[in-house]
Amino acid sequence: MPFATVGDVRLCYDDEGGGPAVVLLHGFPLGRWIWDAPRAALRDRYRVITPDLRGHGDSEVTPGPYTMDALADDVARLLDALQIERVVLGGLSMGGYVVLAFWRRFAARVRALVLCDTRAKGDDRGEKVMRQSTAQVALEQGTAAVVDGMLPKLLAPRTLAEQPDLCAAVRARLARTDPRAVAASLLGMKERDDSTPTLATITVPTLVLVGSDDQLTPPALARELQAGVPGARLEVVADAGHLAPVEQPAATSAALRDFLDRLP
Repeated sequence: MPFATVGDVRLCYDDEGGGPAVVLLHGFPLGRWIWDAPRAALRDRYRVITPDLRGHGDSEVTPGPYTMDALADDVARLLDALQIERVVLGGLSMGGYVVLAFWRRFAARVRALVLCDTRAKGDDRGEKVMRQSTAQVALEQGTAAVVDGMLPKLLAPRTLAEQPDLCAAVRARLARTDPRAVAASLLGMKERDDSTPTLATITVPTLVLVGSDDQLTPPALARELQAGVPGARLEVVADAGHLAPVEQPAATSAALRDFLDRLP
């Protein structure tokens, strides 16, 4: 697995296939592994790059907070290191927040967007308080204490009932995330901008993708995203929760492939 030093952080990433570049960003507190199936499905025609954001997966842990603008800058520097000018950029959950920040900062580098299981609105006061307290739990009790409360909200009821091995594997992956990175990400998300006004500025083809049973960013929020982005397309993945690429990899990969293949 390759690494690149971008600014003040060493990032790990996968880079497979050839053709137009597609960069897919994971959510919190996940890693590039959530895109394994789509990357394998798309690499015959596209160059698919899936980085671990700072502090996650195999990337370096740095002091926080990890703001969405800082993470967007990391992605831009990674593209510079790989000598890639324009990309299709997608992100799930926190990765979607980074995608919107990237659009505000580097719109000329974007060929198309994918917003997966995410939202545009910023946190309200209650959500900010919860993120602050959860960050403290992570630092004091460890990542597992945070993950145990998250897991039932991340996965669809059908996944929880019928795929115990997958649920256990997801929990194990989440629990490996460094508590410092968990806290830094939560504090960064707490302070992120409300991206609702950004949606109307998007001028590239956009796919909004959501799991039918996503509890954290449900289909109603996905429809708000679609309505806010001129000409955006909506795909609902059946029997998936917040982690559509993991829970329903074939359906998610097919939706991505269809979208990419239609781009001019």
